[in-house]
Amino acid sequence: MTVTNSNNKQVNLLEDPVTSTIKRITIPMIYGMVLLMTFNLIDTFFVGLLGTQPLAAISFTFPVTFTVLSLMIGLGIGTSAVIAKLLGKKETALAKNTATAAMYLAAIIVACISFIGYLITDPLFTLLGAQTSLLPLIHEYMDIWYLGSVCLIGPMIGNAILRASGDTKTPSIIMGSAGLINAVLDPIFIFGLGPVPAMGIKGAAIATLVSWLFGLLFVFYILTKKLDLIHRRLIPLKILFTSCRDILRIGLPAAGANMLTPIAAAIMTAIVATYGESAVAAFGVGSRLESIACLIVLALSMTLPPFISQNFGATQLKRVEEAYKVSIKFILVWQLIIYAILAVSANWIAHAFAKEAAVADLIQLFIWILPLGYGLQGVVILTNSSLNALHKPMIALWLSIIRLFICYVPLAYIGSLYFGLIGLLVGAVLGNMMMAMISYAQFIKQFKHIEFITLEQA
Repeated sequence: MTVTNSNNKQVNLLEDPVTSTIKRITIPMIYGMVLLMTFNLIDTFFVGLLGTQPLAAISFTFPVTFTVLSLMIGLGIGTSAVIAKLLGKKETALAKNTATAAMYLAAIIVACISFIGYLITDPLFTLLGAQTSLLPLIHEYMDIWYLGSVCLIGPMIGNAILRASGDTKTPSIIMGSAGLINAVLDPIFIFGLGPVPAMGIKGAAIATLVSWLFGLLFVFYILTKKLDLIHRRLIPLKILFTSCRDILRIGLPAAGANMLTPIAAAIMTAIVATYGESAVAAFGVGSRLESIACLIVLALSMTLPPFISQNFGATQLKRVEEAYKVSIKFILVWQLIIYAILAVSANWIAHAFAKEAAVADLIQLFIWILPLGYGLQGVVILTNSSLNALHKPMIALWLSIIRLFICYVPLAYIGSLYFGLIGLLVGAVLGNMMMAMISYAQFIKQFKHIEFITLEQA
């Protein structure tokens, strides 16, 4: 399918050179994500100014909020994979039905999950290791966050529909604009300004809700009025159920795989919590820094699948293989460069995000060790997203299970038993190394199987 990039030049995902095409569709996504991630980091920065307790409280919320986000990302992956393959096969009417059904489906699911989360807030966060003194602060943030979670269908599912068509410029504009709104409102709602009272950590949640609502309205306008990628009316139940079934066939395993990531983060947070609130606060800052450090990986994980799915639908498998291998090679080199930059800047970063020396020292320790494994983690992420794009979601799910129960968390835990926090961080890096090798080998195996089946059908 042909789309227009930020330079108003036509990009054909099925015919243009692989490397340059991936570059052209990924760069707009990077711009949007840079703004979004930077503004989210600003959110953490402002909360950090409130003190260690609010920073620790928002750090405890990360595994829970990321679980809901991962569920939405999984549904977005299913949506993108199905729609992109249909577009590759030139079945545009069916693609439009699927896109419409995806919006309905995601809204219902996230509303149910968030309502359950709201009901079990206290026991859930107590299980994660939060002390009773932190629960009121966690409530202030999460009660608002749950309320606005349905708005996530805009930036998550709506953007997945746009990416499936090859349009990465519009999603980047939506993400960047929403992030800017969040960053502007954060200090106003957190510390107060004029008639707006200081609301502390609750203000951060309200700023997030407003930015998500903006993203929902923006993407809905684009999808209905500008690009006509979803229906403006209700679709027949038979079409809805059929489309939802196709999405869930990929989306549920993908969501399961994505939700294992915050589960791993929750277990890691619980382990870190045994070292005190300062360690949890530092781990929370490190988790958000990871989002910035792995920005290119995340951007590629969003733009590579539509490219793969469209070419898969058009049975152009050589382009699929080339795209995957080029992306893996690039990300390994890129993340080494990022590690060097972080290591040199570790002291400055640590003191920028922490008022207390103990927290700053721990942030610095995290930066010196964990980013060594980000390139390897990138191999795992891109492999899973590529397998989902090839409609192999169960393989991606099994790889995520292996990462959680065999590699990443177990090695980190064993390291912590013998060498404390340093051992935990080194173990996590070794876990990513082991998982990267397993993931790459599994992709090659699955790809050869797909090639064999395609040749037989031909």
